Amino acid sequence: MASGTRRQFLIPVFLGSAAALAAPAGPWSLDDLIRSGQELAEEHVDPKVLEALRKGEDPAVTRRLLDDLQQRFQGDYLVDVARMRETAETLLPVLEQLPATRPYAGWLRPRMDYFEVADQLEVQIPPPRPGQPAPPRTNPSAAQERQAWEVQVGRTPSPKGAATWVPRLKPLFRAQRVPQELVWVAEVESSFNPEARSPSGAVGLYQLMPATAQSLGLKLTPQDERRVGERNARAAAGYLRALYGRFKDWRLTLAAYNGGQGRVGDLLKSKRARTFDEISPHLPAETQLYVPKVEAVVQRREGRALTRLPAAG
Repeated sequence: MASGTRRQFLIPVFLGSAAALAAPAGPWSLDDLIRSGQELAEEHVDPKVLEALRKGEDPAVTRRLLDDLQQRFQGDYLVDVARMRETAETLLPVLEQLPATRPYAGWLRPRMDYFEVADQLEVQIPPPRPGQPAPPRTNPSAAQERQAWEVQVGRTPSPKGAATWVPRLKPLFRAQRVPQELVWVAEVESSFNPEARSPSGAVGLYQLMPATAQSLGLKLTPQDERRVGERNARAAAGYLRALYGRFKDWRLTLAAYNGGQGRVGDLLKSKRARTFDEISPHLPAETQLYVPKVEAVVQRREGRALTRLPAAG
């Protein structure tokens, strides 16, 4: 399907999905969103496409694309993230159309530059020589990624919500004995949007997963305290402090915050490594992009190098 045709097909299906989430009968699951999107699309989409949907040849678009984005972020290679750029650019404005789908847009928007940076870094990987087998797939080095993010963040203004949230959050980080400069992790996680929600269920300014939030003392019912900005930030700062207590290094701490402390600990052991740069190519693609982005954001917004921030605790 040509790019323009694909976009024309995707948009009505996305809007159908958005309408499902916005309906007052909710709460709606992504499965509900899919079904409603298919039904509404029948008035607008080519019958051949609808037939493919009925046969399962083309899975429900919204669910598939959200899942695909999440899976590429959790995959092994940055090039796979770069290939989702057009998909993300098509999906984001549609998710932003209705209040019920905006939390997903709140998760996707701060990750849009991941696709751009991954695309740039893909070019830096040497192509195979003529007549030779393709070399093993590789990732760029952490140093290459830091350089790319310095350029990208250098031309990106701070999010609108930063002016409101940063002064409110810095005292909470100081109270948790965590460098106040790390409040800017919220720019990378949610663009300071307390309503942001990921397809995997992370919520809030600092994108806390349900189990992590509960372990940090936040309640999920009857109201989800992750959506309360100050509580989300206090819990995130406490989590960062605990992770720093284990890894004693801010790059590794951020890698563990994003990619999981078990994964980071296992890689350090299996690779006999001591630094983030040594294990970066083996981390999930999102984590490879995440740590140098946080580093560039802290440098740009606060004029402080991540490696020179004081210890936590």
